[in-house]
Order: sequence, then C-alpha cells, then structure tokens
Amino acid sequence: MPINNIVVLTGAGISAESGVATFRGPDGLWEGHRVEDVATPQALRRNPELVHRFYDLRREKLGTVEPNAAHLALARLDREWPGELLVVTQNVDDLHERAGLTRLVHMHGELLSALCASCGAKHRWPGAMPAGTVCPGCGEPALRPDIVFFGEMPEHMDRIERALADAQLFVSIGTSGAVYPAAGFVQTAAYHGARTLELNLERSAGSAWFDETRLGPAGTLVPAWVEEVLNSSPAYSGGGGPA
Repeated sequence: MPINNIVVLTGAGISAESGVATFRGPDGLWEGHRVEDVATPQALRRNPELVHRFYDLRREKLGTVEPNAAHLALARLDREWPGELLVVTQNVDDLHERAGLTRLVHMHGELLSALCASCGAKHRWPGAMPAGTVCPGCGEPALRPDIVFFGEMPEHMDRIERALADAQLFVSIGTSGAVYPAAGFVQTAAYHGARTLELNLERSAGSAWFDETRLGPAGTLVPAWVEEVLNSSPAYSGGGGPA
C-alpha cells in the first residue's frame, strides 16, 4: 500500500551534530547541572535565579549553532512531500524552523519562548529572561522559560495522538527511547498499523519495537531516507508542497 501519512519524531541526537548539548550526558549532568536542579517546577520555585540563568545561557549558545544536513533534509521532505506529514520534536531549539520546516510541533516547549505563570500567555523571547521578568501581556513579574519541566504535561498531545493513529509510517530520529510519553509513540503507531523505522547513532532503549533500525549519524541517514521516501511516492513530482 502506498504511504501517504508520515509522522517523524526527533530527539537530541539530531541537534547534537550541530553542537547542541544532549539532554543528559554520560555523567548524568546536563551542561554541568543535575536535571533536578534546572528542569523541574520545584527547582524553579527553589532557585529561580539559577534556572533562569541556565536557560539564558542555553539561549545564548543557540545563536552559535546552525541546522545540519538532517534538519535540512526534513525541511526538504516538508516542502516536497505531497501527503500528510507531522514532525514532532522533543528538542527545544529552533534548528528545525531555521532549516525551513513548517509541519512541526514542539512537545517539550521552546527555548526562544517565554511563558507567563500568571496569565498563561506565551511570548517570543530571544534575549535574557532574569527571574522576575514582567509579562508584556498582564504586567505581572511572572515570566518563566517556556519549557516543559519534568512533572509537567507535554504539549500538543491531542494532535500528536491523532497523527499517530493515522500514520502509515512512523520514523524516530536521534532519540534515546527512554523518555515517556515520546518513547511510547512507536507502540501507538504500530498498534494502528504503521510501519516503524528508527534512525539513530546507536540502538535505543526502544529499538525492539521498530520494524527496522538503521544506525549511523543523522546527517548521513536522514538525507538518504528522505531521498528514498520521496522517490518511492507515486504522487511525488520532484517539488512543490503538500497537496
């Protein structure tokens, strides 16, 4: 049966090749900090200055990195794939957008966004955000990084679940397969009949759930897969956008 509907999940491995630090290093630290100290609601209440400074530094560093071949390949898929496509990223960087990808949702928030803890409004925020920064909307000193901390609900889950139920192909790129709910997406997609493919530097914790695993750098595997999937589509004419 021809494939029309694709869902792609991307994780830290795709941005690591651009120089973005992965979520948790081999020493258990995230850029020198325990995850519990910078990525939980309790940490934000306990030491807001540390949490805000941590994300300020990550925001600064984001300006020094560029999309890599894997990001650019997915942007090409977005432009040229004539069927349905949704890319779900666990990453909070903006490298997918800078590559040109539009059919995209960030399930763990966005580094260049601020969330008001008082009114719930979101604001694009490329600069520094010290603790106590005033919300442009309601005027309360309640802005925080628009990041989904541990213990908080990931975003866009209704849309993601609908896309997984309709997918004919589910592809996971650069993920550990250990962080839920994203780690369970392969099982959801497979339950609804999708073919499943993993593209990763090494086998993930969830590799056994995939129909196929291809190992290697994302910058090599993803462009090759995109070329393959575009050439396999009867509706593909070599350019354009979604039908």
